Amino acid sequence: MPPSPETVEVEYVTPRHLAGGGDPAWITVPLHRACGWSHGDDPLMPRVILTSPDQKAQLRLQPDPRGQWWALHHASDHGRPAWYASFGAHTSVEVIAGFVDALTSPHPTYGKEADPYGPLRQADWGPTPTENGLISPNATASVQRPAGEENGPWVATATLGASRPVWQALFDEHTPPYLIAAFTTALAAPAPAIRTGPGRLPTLDPNRITRTEANVPVDLVAFALENRIRTLAARRGVPPAAPSTPRRPPAHPGRTR
Repeated sequence: MPPSPETVEVEYVTPRHLAGGGDPAWITVPLHRACGWSHGDDPLMPRVILTSPDQKAQLRLQPDPRGQWWALHHASDHGRPAWYASFGAHTSVEVIAGFVDALTSPHPTYGKEADPYGPLRQADWGPTPTENGLISPNATASVQRPAGEENGPWVATATLGASRPVWQALFDEHTPPYLIAAFTTALAAPAPAIRTGPGRLPTLDPNRITRTEANVPVDLVAFALENRIRTLAARRGVPPAAPSTPRRPPAHPGRTR
C-alpha cells in the first residue's frame, strides 16, 4: 500500500552498521543546537565545520571520494595529547552519534580508561582470525588494533567480504578509550537504524541484513530529531537553541541587456 500524504515509508535496518550513512543532520544539528558548537557559514563550500564552545574540538564533514568524510580533531587537554578520529562516508550516523554524544556529555558513562572491547564481548563478538581484535557474529564488522601495537591506533571496519569494504573508522592512539567504548557500544547495539526515502544500502542481501518497512506519520519522523536535541540539551540544563533560519536566495536581478 502506498503511503498516504500524512505518512512516510521508512525502513528499519539491522545490523545498523550496514544501513548506510543516514542523515548527517543527526550529528550536526544536535551539536549546534543542543551542545553549543558553532558553525561556519560558507554556502559555496560543500562542507560543514563545527567547533566546540571551548575551541578545543573541531568536527569537519566534507565529501571526499578518496578518504574519510567525517574528521574530528581535538587539541591537547588536561595532560592528554591532541587526538584525531575519522569516519567513512557510509558509517551509520547512529554509530557516530555514540562517539559524539560521549564527547559532549558532562557526565561520561564510562570511566576514563574504559575497555573498548568490553561492549563487543558483551554482544558476543569473537576473536578476529588474523589480527588483534574482535569480529561481529555475522563477520561483517570488526574492531582491531594492529598486531603488536598495544598502545597503537584503533580501526573499526564494516565489510561485505575481503574485497568489499563498506566503511572504516579510525582512532589514533591518543583518543580517550571511553570515547571508543561509547562508539563500540553504539556499533554493537541491536536497535535497528531507521532510513527514509529511496535507500542506498550497501547490500540488499537478506542473508546479511534484515529490512522491515513501515508507514510512519511524518510528524513522528520529524519529532525524532527534535527529541534527540532536547534530550542532549537537557544534559547541560539549558534549553536547545532555536533552529537556524534558512538564508533566502538573493533577489533575481533585472536584465542588463
